[in-house]
Amino acid sequence: MNQKLRADADRIIQASIAAVMPGAAVEKALQESQEFRDFVPGDGKVVLVAAGKAAWEMARAALSRNIRIDEGIVITKYGHVKGTLPGVSCYEAGHPVPDENGFAATEKALQLVSGLGERDTVLFLLSGGGSALFESPLIPGEELADLTQQLLACGADIVEMNTVRKRLSRVKGGRFAAAAAPARVFSIVLSDILGDPLDMIASGPAYPDRSTCEEAMAIARRYGLRLSDAAWQCLGRETEKELENVETHITGSVRELCRAAGQAAEALGYQTVYLTDALCCEAKDAGSFLASIAKSYARIGADAVRPGSEEAGAEPTDNEKADVVRPGSGRKRAFIAGGETVVHLTGKGKGGRNQELALSAAIGLAGIPGAAVFSIGSDGTDGPTDAAGGYVDGDTAAELDIRTALSEHCSYEALRQSGGLIITGPTGTNVNDVAVVLVEG
Repeated sequence: MNQKLRADADRIIQASIAAVMPGAAVEKALQESQEFRDFVPGDGKVVLVAAGKAAWEMARAALSRNIRIDEGIVITKYGHVKGTLPGVSCYEAGHPVPDENGFAATEKALQLVSGLGERDTVLFLLSGGGSALFESPLIPGEELADLTQQLLACGADIVEMNTVRKRLSRVKGGRFAAAAAPARVFSIVLSDILGDPLDMIASGPAYPDRSTCEEAMAIARRYGLRLSDAAWQCLGRETEKELENVETHITGSVRELCRAAGQAAEALGYQTVYLTDALCCEAKDAGSFLASIAKSYARIGADAVRPGSEEAGAEPTDNEKADVVRPGSGRKRAFIAGGETVVHLTGKGKGGRNQELALSAAIGLAGIPGAAVFSIGSDGTDGPTDAAGGYVDGDTAAELDIRTALSEHCSYEALRQSGGLIITGPTGTNVNDVAVVLVEG
């Protein structure tokens, strides 16, 4: 393993996650929002409901603003509650597959907002992961868990998954805000979906739904989902299309995560190239693509055969001379890509999309000195594992049977053997993933 590149990767990870912690974003939204002060009548009740992977951090930030909260609830992933919060009950539940603890906590949230009047306010703090964590299903919990596993395994993207799931829920698709009416809902949303679609983040519990029953049923048919008759009937019931009691403020995004990673790389001396903040494809394809960037750069720098040249060592054109930074020149490059890839499961291995992306990149990096790829989920938990993601470089492929590990989706164990697991612990934020190619000068 290239220890210098691994150290740089760890510094970039630490700095980029610190830059997108939800606390500052929530404080800023509340501090700058005169609307919230106007939104809350002096004689009304104020209830806090926070749901998602960043729920505890968002609730803590709101309480730090000395806002009057009469009662509150936090629902987040196992291991994400970091202490008690005054006047707020905190619950942990299953993610990415919902469980009974999440169902019970969500029922408590519904009870908390039921019976509120038009002078009352719900401060609703929402972050990614809420689709699993904030759930009161209209079908048996076992069937919902099975459906979630099917959606994860078939390669459906997050928008497709949420289009289906919101129709099987009492709180998704604007139904939570409708349940809180006539109380007003002031919603602060931490985005984890490309393009920040408010009706899809955590399946939009407090936002009008733009998807349709026809789209949901088409997705179910496309992936051959196994659904009961009751579930098919739920897919045919429309969600909330208009909500007059909600005001929404969005904060945080994968774009900010990419920018923070790039700034951290620049501070370490890398020339940064932003590739995209909308990466959306199979994780293994993304890994191969990112490795090809490192491979192309390394080959040109080593005077390998360039497209159009007749032999290795051919004199570069003037344009190539202007564009190519050769190894040993003292200049380093970092290529940044943010977004959310998918994994089409065919094995029973352990891992996550970021780990699979990294392991796939190791094939293309094999034998290339001074190049690395790493990918992380900003929440610190990639898939059902305790790793945030994975790191690979030119030495990784020599240590592992990568193709077998990928075919069985055993990226976690493979990266553990090579020392490539990235462990941050739960970070308290969730604004999607970032992958980085590092190339030494």
